[in-house]
Amino acid sequence: MAGDQAARDAVAHIARASYGRLVAWLAARSGDIASAEDALADALARALETWPRDGLPTAPEAWLMTAARRRLIDQARRRRVRREAATTLVLLAEERDRAPADFPDDRLKLLFVCAHPAIDPALHTKLMLQTVLGLDAAVIAAAFLENPATLRQSLWRAKVKIRAARIGFVVPEAAELPDRLAAVLEAIYAAFGTAWDNGARAGLAGEAIWLAQLLTELLPTQAETSGLLALLLFAEARKPARRDPSGGFVPLSDQDTALWSGAMIDAAETSLRHAASLSAPGRFQFEAAIQAVHADRRRTGRTDWDAIALLYEALFVAAPTTGVAVARAAAVAEAQGVAAAAALLDALPADSVADYQPYWVLRAHLGIDRAASLTRALALTDDPARRAFIVARYGDAPQG
Repeated sequence: MAGDQAARDAVAHIARASYGRLVAWLAARSGDIASAEDALADALARALETWPRDGLPTAPEAWLMTAARRRLIDQARRRRVRREAATTLVLLAEERDRAPADFPDDRLKLLFVCAHPAIDPALHTKLMLQTVLGLDAAVIAAAFLENPATLRQSLWRAKVKIRAARIGFVVPEAAELPDRLAAVLEAIYAAFGTAWDNGARAGLAGEAIWLAQLLTELLPTQAETSGLLALLLFAEARKPARRDPSGGFVPLSDQDTALWSGAMIDAAETSLRHAASLSAPGRFQFEAAIQAVHADRRRTGRTDWDAIALLYEALFVAAPTTGVAVARAAAVAEAQGVAAAAALLDALPADSVADYQPYWVLRAHLGIDRAASLTRALALTDDPARRAFIVARYGDAPQG
C-alpha cells in the first residue's frame, strides 16, 4: 500500500512539474497537440500501473517521455497513409537516442502556438492552461463561467486547426516577437485576472504566476515578461489582506500591511529591477511600478500619491484603456484633489464607462452626483462582499 501511494505521489508530482514540458516536446515533433496529450495521458496511466509493481524508475520523466513517444509512433504507424504520419515517425526516430539530460524544453514554443494569430484570441488563455499546465477543461470552464462540453469542443477544434494548418512550433523571429509575445502576456494576465479575489478560482492565480515565471526563465532579456511577473507577485502578495475574517472586502487603502507577504514583495521588486535594467519600458512595468509604490507603504506607513499619479500618466500613454483612465483619476484625486479628478472623469466617453463599475464607485467616492453614481455602482456590483462594503461606506442606493 505504501509503495502504491508513493508511486501515485510520484506520478502526480511529475505530471504537475513536467506535464507542459513533455507535451511541448511531443507536440513540437508531431505537430499535433491533441495526440501528444493523449500519448502522455496513456504514459501516466501506465506509470500508475507499473511503478507500484516495479518500483520508481531512476529517471521518471525520461520513462514517461519514452512511453509517450512510443504511443505516438504506434499511432502514426496505424495511420501511416497520412502525410503527417511520416513526419511524426521521422522526427520521433531522430530523438530515439537522445539522453535524458539533453531533453529540450519546448514550452516557449507551445506558448506561442497557443497564442498564434490563427487561433481565436478568446481561446489563447484556455489553451495555455490546458496544454502547458494540464488543467482539465471542466476546471477551466468553471473559472471562465463557461459550459465544460462547449469549451472542450472549442479547445479540440483549436488543436485540430493547429495540426491542419501546420502551425510551426517555433519562437517567432525578432521582428514578429513583440506582437506575438504581447498575446502570450495578455493571456497569462487574463488567467490571473480571472482568479483575482475569487475564492472559487483562486488556484488560477498561482497557475498564472507559474506561467509568468516560466516565461521569464525562457525569455530573460524581454523586459515586459519580468514586468508582468512583478505585477502578479505584487498583487498576490496582498491576498491575505483583501478580506476581513468574516469575508468582507477590504480596500487597498485599509489593508493591514502586516498581512502582506514580504517574501513575495521582495521577489516582485527583484523582477521589476531586472525589467528596468533592460531599458525597454512598457505597460506591465508601469503597472508593476505603481504596485511597488503601494507596497512601500509596508515600510513607510504612507502612500506616495504624487509618484503614483505620475506613473499613471505614463501608463495611460502606454495603455489608454478605460480601466487605466479611471485608476489615473483616482490617483489624481489623492494627489491633486477632487476637481482635477472630476475633469478627467468627465472627459471619458459616456459609452465607455456606462457599465464600468469602478467609474461609478469613484464618482460616488468623490461626491460627484453621489446619489445617482451610487445607484449605478450598486446596480453593477455582483460581488456580495463588495456590495456590502459600498453600502457600509457610502450608504444604500436611494429608493425611487
